[in-house]
Amino acid sequence: MQNAETVLDVLRERGRQGLPCSELYRQLFNPNLYLLAYGRIYANHGAMTPGVCGETADGMSEAKIGRIIEAMRHERYRFKPVRRTHIPKSNGKLRPLGLPSWSDKLVGEVIRLLLEAYYEPRFSGRSHGFRPGRGCHTALSEVTYNWTGTTWFVEGDISDCFGSLDHDVMAAILAEKIHDNRLLRLIQQMFQAGYLEDWKWHATLSGAPQGGVLSPLLSNIYLDRLDTFVETVLIPEYTRGKARRKNQAYRDLENAINAERKRLAYRKEHTESAQVRAWRKQLRSLPAGDPQDPGYRRLRYIRYADDHLLGFTGPKAEAETIKQRLVEFLRDDLKLELNQDKTLITHGRTQAARFLGYEITVQHADDKISRGGRINRGARSINGKIQLRVPKDVIKAKCAPFLKHGKPAHLLPLTVCTPLDIVGIYGAQYRGIVQYYLLAGDVWRLDRLKGVMLTSLLKTLAAKHRSRVTTMANKYKTTIKTPQGPRRCFEARVERPGRKPLIARFGGIPLTRKRTAVIDDLPPTQFTPRSRPRGSQLIDRLRKGWCELCDERSSVEVHQVRSLAGLHGKGERTAWAQLMLKKRRRTLVVCPPCHGGIHADQG
Repeated sequence: MQNAETVLDVLRERGRQGLPCSELYRQLFNPNLYLLAYGRIYANHGAMTPGVCGETADGMSEAKIGRIIEAMRHERYRFKPVRRTHIPKSNGKLRPLGLPSWSDKLVGEVIRLLLEAYYEPRFSGRSHGFRPGRGCHTALSEVTYNWTGTTWFVEGDISDCFGSLDHDVMAAILAEKIHDNRLLRLIQQMFQAGYLEDWKWHATLSGAPQGGVLSPLLSNIYLDRLDTFVETVLIPEYTRGKARRKNQAYRDLENAINAERKRLAYRKEHTESAQVRAWRKQLRSLPAGDPQDPGYRRLRYIRYADDHLLGFTGPKAEAETIKQRLVEFLRDDLKLELNQDKTLITHGRTQAARFLGYEITVQHADDKISRGGRINRGARSINGKIQLRVPKDVIKAKCAPFLKHGKPAHLLPLTVCTPLDIVGIYGAQYRGIVQYYLLAGDVWRLDRLKGVMLTSLLKTLAAKHRSRVTTMANKYKTTIKTPQGPRRCFEARVERPGRKPLIARFGGIPLTRKRTAVIDDLPPTQFTPRSRPRGSQLIDRLRKGWCELCDERSSVEVHQVRSLAGLHGKGERTAWAQLMLKKRRRTLVVCPPCHGGIHADQG
């Protein structure tokens, strides 16, 4: 049986060469791929969330993998309907979320590994969503460094992208490169499995269920058609000219300055005349290139999932035409509709575009001169450069949960937690927000959020201890070292004899722009000899065939709990719970009799 990494490497190479794939369905008979997939998803929060049949990651075994493979060999495997629930969106509406059964998650992850290995080398470099080694920060960094001189931003957002993917179009796109009807039928059956809501079955006529492990990759495969259209049709058509022609008014003034300086040099006058200084000041107020040059155009494009942004250098009328052509292509070729409320044409210098939670503007200041620049040529340092900003409404929304009647207040539900947990919860929320907005030039604006959250934190600690805010501040404040120097933060510490102390911190993050800040949405799937796949330790324990509870060799399965916190108290009296707490593991490899005893203890 082929090693899983070898199979994926072969598919990557075929993807790079643009060769079609056949007999891909046969790889679903490889148990090594299922073990690799299991190691990647067993630790996810949704692994212990039951689908319509109540199945979870608990009870996973090689025997279960064998049963799935046997069903695959005879083409008897069928995806079950997903259990639909709804989660709130930021705009107050509800987003439908599909919860597949555990076996469907496992099979979906195997298919995802195979399709991602083949399609990932073929995807556009301008696509950053749901891809290994890429994320929001890589997309925003590309805009910052490569979009200088943009005049108009065309913001695009597809209405209900996941729920609107046309099944026939998706099947046609997959069939172009995947020459395996059995795999295509399996994916088509997954689309048509439907969903259960209030225990009533509903058909899915379009879309991929949000919450499925395969849905993000399928959306990327689907929207790769959009990337190809923009890169091969729109960008070549709306990109021309090496540089703008010189602005005639700028050229005349520059010639006058040079002529005056030659005259002064001929007279051996080393001081600059008042006239030259006035001309030089006027020169910096003029554009060096002709903004109306019809021979110069630039169109740039970036996409993250269903959000895409285009930057255009040219007249607004052409920007309107680009937007309309996008609308027509999405409607006619991909059967998708743009959200008219979120699809806008924004002037870069006087307005701000919204993309991935940031405000994007084009800077302009004639008095900002680069250090050491040639002043006589008007070396303006920031004109045309892209600036990322933290939106004010984001700061207001992030502060809202910690305010009451406009003032910071304590959070009553947290007063039952330990000080370590309270500081850890506040610190994690604050750290996540700050690290996401470190690319912004005005990240210092988050000092308002820091003040609100810190006051709320201290009031929550004071409410727990029935003390005063100043007392809590003096008790938990400390100073830590950072690359930017010492910083004040607040720290809760629990000492443990013979072990490292448990520490939770709030603050201590310098609110200064970090140009190299990168957060990847997904870890890389290509393995190196020095790195091991996720979950490899659990796979080794499962393959060993040794019960960790009774120390007997037999067929084994994995007992898994949602969290270790639920084992404290009553559960500590049982041997299996004590063993899991001692090893600090949410999984325990046991034989079937021991596993049955564990569930009997749980009641």
